[in-house]
Amino acid sequence: MAKLVSTGKSCTVNPLKMSQPIGGALAFMGVKGCMPVLHGSQGCTSFGLVLFVRHFRESIPLQTTAMSEVATVMGGFENVEQAVVNIAKRANPELIGICSTGVTEIKGDDLDGFIQLIRARHPELDHIALVYVSTPDFKDAFQDGWSKTVAQMVDQLVAVPAPSSPRDPGRINLLPGSHLTPGDVEVLRDIIEAFGLRVTILPDISGSLDGHIPEDFTPTTLGGVALAEVRTMGAAVHTIAVGEQMRAAAETLERNTGTAFTLFDRLTGLQPNDALMSLLSQISGRPVPDKFRRQRSQLVDAMLDAHFSHGAKKIAIGAEPDLLWSLGAFLAEMGCELAAAVTTTASPVLERLAIDEVVIGDLEDLEARAKGCDLLITHSHGRQAAERLGLPLLRMGL
Repeated sequence: MAKLVSTGKSCTVNPLKMSQPIGGALAFMGVKGCMPVLHGSQGCTSFGLVLFVRHFRESIPLQTTAMSEVATVMGGFENVEQAVVNIAKRANPELIGICSTGVTEIKGDDLDGFIQLIRARHPELDHIALVYVSTPDFKDAFQDGWSKTVAQMVDQLVAVPAPSSPRDPGRINLLPGSHLTPGDVEVLRDIIEAFGLRVTILPDISGSLDGHIPEDFTPTTLGGVALAEVRTMGAAVHTIAVGEQMRAAAETLERNTGTAFTLFDRLTGLQPNDALMSLLSQISGRPVPDKFRRQRSQLVDAMLDAHFSHGAKKIAIGAEPDLLWSLGAFLAEMGCELAAAVTTTASPVLERLAIDEVVIGDLEDLEARAKGCDLLITHSHGRQAAERLGLPLLRMGL
């Protein structure tokens, strides 16, 4: 069992962690016709915008309430009101998602109260959904912001079905964690649909950040799950959540609508995929398609072949908890030794990693522990550490 420790350093050197508001904003981008807003200074939003554009190479919708020093001290209601009204006029979104930042959380702005006042003063905005999420960037990390935002969207947007309403036996929900890429989500959609099931994915970044080119410019998110579909998620027969971070959203959906869920803490590796196929077969009443049986055989063969090159290799990983768990567990199955593990925030899955300790720290901590390893796995900001150590870098994560 791994022990979770913190370095206790006075400052972060070469950060591994990204903030909650960034994770929350990305989750909002998985909803069609959405405009994410960061309630804070312009610099907070500019940082997130540049990061997303550099990573995805796409047009990113992200707005700010542009809090100045005076507005921060006096309170940000006017800034929030003006931002919501301007976005409604110029972008005509279906959903405006508001994430708080450190400066406005320290001030203690009552965003729930702000939204109630805005609703009362601007009835012309009744057709636009407003969802606020508390995501202070002085605590927790990227996947926490994503987790809280999805849970809040489930709580505020999914309609509670009538007790007598029948469930749709051919429909399920998918709640993917922030560690899954648009390609990962697309593959999961294809797998689920191969069993004859219809799936609602929240959030669906495979539809909004997959690189497709629109015929016309749109100021809001392009693609993603439709708000009307989100509202009917309570009618599904089952929910599949991927990643420990999605437990809160799945439990909220079950509590509000009665939809049972199954949580997969990872879908990387042979055993969890066998469990996924069995679950989908049970829900749909269909056998596992032959193509997946063949792909499983190919995976087993590839894993056996790769043991000759992977066995006893020392790996150092720096990643968010769910991504670290997925990679670390799979590499252990491949015969690798997890020699160093650095993460951003606490999670119960980390205790199960095959390593003595997992460090909540930064890329400096990862570099210090990666000496003598054969491979470094982290996001692209680990390139300097890899160069200094003379190690190959496998880029994983955002």
